[in-house]
Amino acid sequence: SYKAGIIMAIDELKDRTGSSMIAIKKHMQANLPKDKKWGNAAFLTALKSGVAAGDFVQIKNSYKLSPDFKQKRIAAEKAAAKKVKAAEKKAEKKAAAPKKKAAPKKKTAAKKKAAPKKKTATKKKTAPK
Repeated sequence: SYKAGIIMAIDELKDRTGSSMIAIKKHMQANLPKDKKWGNAAFLTALKSGVAAGDFVQIKNSYKLSPDFKQKRIAAEKAAAKKVKAAEKKAEKKAAAPKKKAAPKKKTAAKKKAAPKKKTATKKKTAPK
């Protein structure tokens, strides 16, 4: 989307006073896939809606990411990192679970070995009678 492209352009340009509309537009057009056409109206509406939503701060004809938007993005990255860690822990638990399942299989095999011994003992008892 154009809004995501604007955010990426402002991040990559790293201008302290904010990136100008022209610089953002040039950066986005350079990174635009060849199969897509540039829509100037969509670009302008994305800029205006971003300012209205509070994602961008307009200073004269330059745009910066708002402090609120930066905090939201950092919080979202931390939440995503927590989800990744939780997924890794689940994967570790799943890896540990087969080991536990393997141990009962060994016990059942040991029980099967014990059962034939009992059968041979009963055969011995029937033989002397």
